[in-house]
Amino acid sequence: MSPPTALIVDDEPDIRELLELTLLKMDVASTSVENLGAAHDALEQQQFDLCLADMRLPDGDGIDLVRHINNHYPWLPVAMITAHGNMEIAVTALKAGAFDFISKPVDLPVLRKLVGTALELAAQNEAAPATDESDGHCPLRGNSMAMQTIRRMISKLGRSQAPVYISGESGTGKELAARLIHQRSPRASQPFVAVNCGAIPHELMESELFGHKKGSFTGAIADKEGLFEAARGGTLFLDEVADLPLSLQVKLLRVIQEKVLRPVGSAGEIRTDVRIISATHKDLQALVQKGGFRQDLYYRLNVIELPMPPLRERPEDTAELIGFLLERIATGYGQNCPEISEQAIDMLQQHPFPGNVRELENILERAFALCEDNIIREEDLGMEQQPLLRGGTSDNQPQVGEGLEEYLNRIEADILNKTLEATRWNRTAAAKKLGISFRALRYRLSKLGLGEEE
Repeated sequence: MSPPTALIVDDEPDIRELLELTLLKMDVASTSVENLGAAHDALEQQQFDLCLADMRLPDGDGIDLVRHINNHYPWLPVAMITAHGNMEIAVTALKAGAFDFISKPVDLPVLRKLVGTALELAAQNEAAPATDESDGHCPLRGNSMAMQTIRRMISKLGRSQAPVYISGESGTGKELAARLIHQRSPRASQPFVAVNCGAIPHELMESELFGHKKGSFTGAIADKEGLFEAARGGTLFLDEVADLPLSLQVKLLRVIQEKVLRPVGSAGEIRTDVRIISATHKDLQALVQKGGFRQDLYYRLNVIELPMPPLRERPEDTAELIGFLLERIATGYGQNCPEISEQAIDMLQQHPFPGNVRELENILERAFALCEDNIIREEDLGMEQQPLLRGGTSDNQPQVGEGLEEYLNRIEADILNKTLEATRWNRTAAAKKLGISFRALRYRLSKLGLGEEE
């Protein structure tokens, strides 16, 4: 088997020599050229597994080479060599399709890691072509144009090291998309670590992300590894990143730019190697304009945006999702998949689903528990009070840090309590007033932990 080969494009002889020697020690053969024109000629004459290119070349811009490679040799990972501290150019390269970047003066351990990761990616591409919209194994279900586009983007994003920002409403599958990007990347064998930034107290967040040393604060009885270290070599998913306090945003920005972190209470720094994927259901750009989120961090996180479409914008996917989710629910309970009536399907297809796929799954799981003869009918869906859920008053708006499921449960509990109070806790009368069966009412009371006084 022939050794992997790399194309080096740099007009500085010393840099070319350094790169050649480093690659040789890694059993990687190399071809070195000085300019953009020579790079084009080399690409036509030989197949490479990796390209290392300087950003500034005598006859053109390294970004032009990135675009050329992406258009004509999309399987070839290209990493840019940039001036030290020039993150703006690095981000531009990543947006153009560069696999990764490295700054001058070249840090050899960082270079070796980058080369190793790129060669893993090249091997993946050779063994199996990137998945596209025809991939039947993708858990992001639906044949709508929107979902076909999402799956194509995920396949492309898997071949990059660029930070990805996943936007979209709650319940649209943002974490699932992040996991798929990780699974399609050369980091797939390394950890995928997900953290909900809104669920961690602000005073503990720095320690959770970066770790701490023993004795650095009250309660720090031992050294603790942070989530960045736990995700070393893999992917760190920062969910609800909009909830990061401003003081921590500054420190996160430095970690992204310098690729080093300092645990709380430590005098030294640790080099970090993670790919960051972030997400939030909030309008992050609007928060930037209001001063609630740092603009410079926003641009570092949002190198590439992946917008997840809400379910109401792809109603043609609802039927497929119903079948998939029911099969998964039934399997989880160790039971046969139930049938669902056409009337029930029609009712679901007409629903706007403010909670998106997560709401659909919750409705189906509830219906599965309530249905008789293993057939889900309209009355099993409990959709009668959905308009109440969608309307609401100012008291029924989502609270800070409240997840979708907690929000829906709170609203449902409020409706049940008010109805039961109006009927003096006569459950039969309450069920009739709500337009649901007595059995359905009992199920809801049990699920929500409400009292069952008569």
